[in-house]
Amino acid sequence: MKKFTKLTSAVVPLNIENIDTDQIIPARFLKATTREGFGENLFRDWRYENDNQPKADFVLNNPIYSGQILVAGKNFGCGSSREHAAWAIQDAGFDTVISSFFADIFKGNALNNGLLPIQVSEDFLAQIFKAVANDPKSTLTVDLENQTVTIEATGAQESFEINPYKKSCLINGYDDIDFILNQKQLIEQFEEKQKV
Repeated sequence: MKKFTKLTSAVVPLNIENIDTDQIIPARFLKATTREGFGENLFRDWRYENDNQPKADFVLNNPIYSGQILVAGKNFGCGSSREHAAWAIQDAGFDTVISSFFADIFKGNALNNGLLPIQVSEDFLAQIFKAVANDPKSTLTVDLENQTVTIEATGAQESFEINPYKKSCLINGYDDIDFILNQKQLIEQFEEKQKV
């Protein structure tokens, strides 16, 4: 996985609540077992007409919005536990998702796959949406080491919580196996002590 420490980026605002995993990546696209190629079908049913033409009014099809941060309404990632939802978001170029609430299974899947889900207060989320409405090129700075999100246009900042182990994995670019392999010397030392 790639390392994540600090990111300053414009955002893609998706001000919709209760976005479930079937909207993130519909079940009919879950045939692959590798992580690549899911981004093209991210929010497929909201993003494209039946004839595969992009819907002009959907935010991901609007060229004024870009960036590596997806900002969504409350209760993001509810529904089924498909890991492919995190894969699709990453494959579409996002490194973090910000919402005022995440479904637990989605949050775990995101962290396990190197996608940073950041839960902020509803008030701060509203401030982000307002900043982007005022200027679509507004940027946020996500500082994982200090666990803060800053709205650059206003200077408003809020802290967020993250599991310390998952924070360490993201900062170092480790998945769970990489973390264990990185502990190889300590494991070997422990095993040697057990032989005595």
